[in-house]
Amino acid sequence: MICASKIARIVSFTLIVFSSACVLGPSDTSTPRTYFLNPEISWKNPHGYGERLGTAVLLITQPKAQAGFDTARMAYLVRPYEINYFAFNQWADTPARLLHRIMVENLDKIGLWSAVLQTPGTVPAQYRLDCDNLILEQQFFSRPSRVRLSVRAQIIETKKPAILATRYFEVLEVAPTDDAYGGVQAGNHAAEKLLIELAAWLDAVMKETQ
Repeated sequence: MICASKIARIVSFTLIVFSSACVLGPSDTSTPRTYFLNPEISWKNPHGYGERLGTAVLLITQPKAQAGFDTARMAYLVRPYEINYFAFNQWADTPARLLHRIMVENLDKIGLWSAVLQTPGTVPAQYRLDCDNLILEQQFFSRPSRVRLSVRAQIIETKKPAILATRYFEVLEVAPTDDAYGGVQAGNHAAEKLLIELAAWLDAVMKETQ
């Protein structure tokens, strides 16, 4: 016959395991971790970018995220249409703010504009880059998991004003491990590919306007 104290210990252990399963995401841990979106790109004129467009200035507004992705919490999906968040892993800021910073830094390096701004200032910008529908998620539909980074971009000539071009970007990157850190690594690779594709697209659009 099992004594009452042993039954109590078994029930307590079962409740702990059950509650942990409800809170934690795939391969999550109980130690809080914070990650950056900061890809390292070596810009060596890979797409034959032209010289800077005279004194033209580009303003990059902060991207707007889709509902559910405007948070620093790291999103993951185990089935379509159902969003979850890692309990103990998060971004250092919202993906929109992280992407905004690296867009400004990297698009300034390709040399198309005399300056790239992240906020309106006393210097007028002849062009503006707006991005919306931002999604950054880790998908566990299959193994290995993968990260999806997508956004819609519009380049606008501010003087007219007029939309010069619109394009939807989507990058899918396989995660090296099926956990939050694997998603961070894949997310940084996806951001690198997105920036390279974005730069090539902007270069093509600018050449068409000349």
